[in-house]
Amino acid sequence: MGNILEVKQVSKSFDALQVINDCSFEIEQGSITGLIGPNGAGKTTMFNLIAGVFHADQGQILYQDKDISGHKPEELFQLGLLRTFQIAQEFSRLTALENLMMVPNHQPGESLVNVWLRSGKVASFEEKVRQKANDVIDFLKLGHIKNELAGNLSGGQKKLLELGRTMMVDAKMVLLDEVAAGVNRTLLQDLTANIQRLNRELGYTFFVIEHDMDMIAQLCSPIIVMAEGRKMMQGSIEEIRANPEVVKAYFGGGVITT
Repeated sequence: MGNILEVKQVSKSFDALQVINDCSFEIEQGSITGLIGPNGAGKTTMFNLIAGVFHADQGQILYQDKDISGHKPEELFQLGLLRTFQIAQEFSRLTALENLMMVPNHQPGESLVNVWLRSGKVASFEEKVRQKANDVIDFLKLGHIKNELAGNLSGGQKKLLELGRTMMVDAKMVLLDEVAAGVNRTLLQDLTANIQRLNRELGYTFFVIEHDMDMIAQLCSPIIVMAEGRKMMQGSIEEIRANPEVVKAYFGGGVITT
């Protein structure tokens, strides 16, 4: 299918500290690719570079063969490249359904002129958004909490809701940052199953930072290992567990288990 993302010799420093150092890798379209490494390896900085939060000092980031180096997050959002966060970013005083309805950009109801002079257009668009939000709720099996305030949801439910937001704009590639953090094992299985469904049924490409090796092993192939701001290796979980340099860098010589 080809690559949806290419990182080419990217470097980034902060206050003379080199965080990403001449790093290169590719993400295949339609894959669920994992990104692992010890603390300080540069994983989150790399996500922020891809998502437009930071800009690289040198190198290129290509998304669908287009150089997106220097693009802002809102520009990437329009291109279908989205990023979730370790701590879910919900609107706590809105319901789960309303949180989903807030996602699409350029809604006609955002304009006072449209509200006053084109109320029919506003109502029609809002109904379409509401229907799509309900479809997302059904897909994720969240019907029992759709009218609950998002601030009252559990950590796992918030992560599912954040995953649902990506469905409101037909994302092509989603960066998942520590999706398992703060999620109980039951809801984690729901999250994993839904990520697999989005990948299989809707063609989403996922790039996943995760410390939960069970989840990485279940979800991801291939897996990229970063250390000291560089790509150390790429391969299957079996290849990573068998690589003594990775084991030493990641676990100080311990054994990688899943």
